[in-house]
Amino acid sequence: MRLDHSFTVPAAPDDAWKLFLDLGRVAPCMPGAVLDTLDGDAFTGRVKVKVGAVQMSYRGEGTVTRDGSGRSMVLDLSGSETRGAGTASATVTASLAADPAGTRVRVSTDLDITGRPAQFGRGIMTEVGDRIVRQFADRLEELLREPATTEPTTVSSPAREPEAVDLGAAALPVLLRKAAVPAVAVLVTIAVIRLVGRRASGPRSLQG
Repeated sequence: MRLDHSFTVPAAPDDAWKLFLDLGRVAPCMPGAVLDTLDGDAFTGRVKVKVGAVQMSYRGEGTVTRDGSGRSMVLDLSGSETRGAGTASATVTASLAADPAGTRVRVSTDLDITGRPAQFGRGIMTEVGDRIVRQFADRLEELLREPATTEPTTVSSPAREPEAVDLGAAALPVLLRKAAVPAVAVLVTIAVIRLVGRRASGPRSLQG
């Protein structure tokens, strides 16, 4: 499944790129994610998601490849449920470009997911992705307003427990929209059946 998103941050491309190079600062901006270890271009972390009353925790690892001249990076990610058989892998490509409002960030994700979240399908996953990316962009904007640091951020040990990102809440509007058309069809069918029933019973009652 391929998902494409974009957002704008109020910072010059060079400043935004410097921030993106510091995974220790950027990773906590992703809802539901916690960075556990960071060793050069390799890292490990955890993600916790919630779908209704069900919570799922993933533990995984990844690597990052950067292209400074093009201000782009590629993250190869893989993980699995800590208590379950679900798996997730993704290749995330992020590119930064100048924009009148600051810097335009485009994110393309090739996602392969198994287990319970896979039942949502592309429409709901896109909606979920949109909402998560918006939260990520808001947190990045807050981070860019903070004073710049010269030293890369270190990962605290032990890392805090991630706060679950609620996919159920994000998916609910899409689920309702998907249910709206079948619901209307059912209501129309019931109305037609009742109308036909009334017309059919009318003549018989007159004849009696």
